[in-house]
Amino acid sequence: MLDQKTALQFFEYRDGKLYCKTKTSHKSNKVQIGQEIGSLTGSEYLRTKVAYKEYYVHKIVFLMHHGYTPQIVDHIDGNRTNNRIENLRAVNLSQNQHNRAKSKNNKSGFKNVSWCKRTGKWQVVIGLNSLSLHFGRFQDIELADLVAQEARDKYHKEFSRKISC
Repeated sequence: MLDQKTALQFFEYRDGKLYCKTKTSHKSNKVQIGQEIGSLTGSEYLRTKVAYKEYYVHKIVFLMHHGYTPQIVDHIDGNRTNNRIENLRAVNLSQNQHNRAKSKNNKSGFKNVSWCKRTGKWQVVIGLNSLSLHFGRFQDIELADLVAQEARDKYHKEFSRKISC
């Protein structure tokens, strides 16, 4: 398991990026001292290897600055490659879900807004602690989006995504 002392020994943090400080950090001749480390995964996170074990770059950055690695490190702006320490925070699973972008299956174009076939209106539903909170049905999709945004701000607080979804 990677600890803070080892991470600080192997890597240099600059402006959200990690750079190799020593060849032994990767056990590879491909990475040069001073070279930026990290390759993209299928899930769009940067990762690297230390002593033949894979680590996510954002978790190493968090470890280097805070001395521990939480189970979940959230990218506040939703950009999985923005590993600036100011953009990273420790969260629980519920908080991490609040900061998600809209679902890929979303047909309305707005987070937490879906079409209700039964009433022929747009409905607003957000999740909170394994519950579904309903905030009404609306003829106007823009009004439904506004209600959804206000509900996320009220119930998800600082974990409500602030950028366009």
